[in-house]
Amino acid sequence: MPETNRQVLLKRRPNGMPVPEDFAIVDGPLPEPGEGQVLLRGIYLSLDPYMRGRISGQRSYAKPTEIGDVIEGRVVGQVMRSRHPGFREGDYAFGGYGWQTHSAVDGAALTKLDPAAAPISTALGILGMPGLTAYAGLKTIGEPKAGETVVVSAASGAVGAVAGQLAKREGCRVVGIAGGADKCRYVTDDLGFDACVDHHGDLSAAIDAACPKGIDVYFENVGGAVQRAVYPRLNDFGRMIMCGMIAEYNDVEPRPGPSLVAAVRKRLRIQGFIVSDHAALRPEYLAMAAPLVRSGALKYREHIVDGIDNAPGAFIGLLQGRNFGKLIIKLGDDPTK
Repeated sequence: MPETNRQVLLKRRPNGMPVPEDFAIVDGPLPEPGEGQVLLRGIYLSLDPYMRGRISGQRSYAKPTEIGDVIEGRVVGQVMRSRHPGFREGDYAFGGYGWQTHSAVDGAALTKLDPAAAPISTALGILGMPGLTAYAGLKTIGEPKAGETVVVSAASGAVGAVAGQLAKREGCRVVGIAGGADKCRYVTDDLGFDACVDHHGDLSAAIDAACPKGIDVYFENVGGAVQRAVYPRLNDFGRMIMCGMIAEYNDVEPRPGPSLVAAVRKRLRIQGFIVSDHAALRPEYLAMAAPLVRSGALKYREHIVDGIDNAPGAFIGLLQGRNFGKLIIKLGDDPTK
């Protein structure tokens, strides 16, 4: 059994794009599980854009990470010791905490995983928070209808890839926006989108060509120049699902945004949401998505980086769009493979 717990702490708050010096990597003692808790050995750690807000210190929908604390994150792992009746040593579970190799967490907050049902890493991606985010945004705000045009930014990412596939299953024309030829090929050839626009090119002209009937639903993951190109092309009664704006998370000063005058004239629906507000939809989503994932009808891609020490660099790369698929840090050995 290991004797130390390797952790990534917030050393200082980033000013703009985070740099490696904003993080500290330390070794500490293994946490001791209390009554009703388990000690979880981390196997996979999810890295997600929302974490940028957690380390900023700004007021938000969740408490920020304090200087010197372990950085927020969710983990899939294996139970090493249990003081909870629902878990035994060797069980696999989702719900470990933080950028660290081990965590002591309440058993009531853990979800037991069956490796025979789906790869355990999918609990961090397509069968976890990102997948539910895509489902909830479309169901509660986008409401796509057959024949409509749906545009998804960051289309090769963990949320965008699921959103586009679900919109296709509703009979929509789905256009992705991604960065680079490889990602665009993946979006059309593997995920089955009707078209994909490379945001490194002439974005406005490419969107016009891909969306000759305008845009009915826009799943917003990016913000910035992509949002400014999409917004004028929304049709009357268009819906704009405000999920994230990763291109702007590191801005020191706010960027100018599109004029909202058209929102009145076009009767647009522009609504933000947080996936935790829609936790009640999780059973419904999993009942639909899990069989499709097992059959291969709902596809996903994972970008796995080995080792907790590489988490800060991988996270910075995520904010710069360097990942290709759901970004995961491999914390330790995966006995299920």
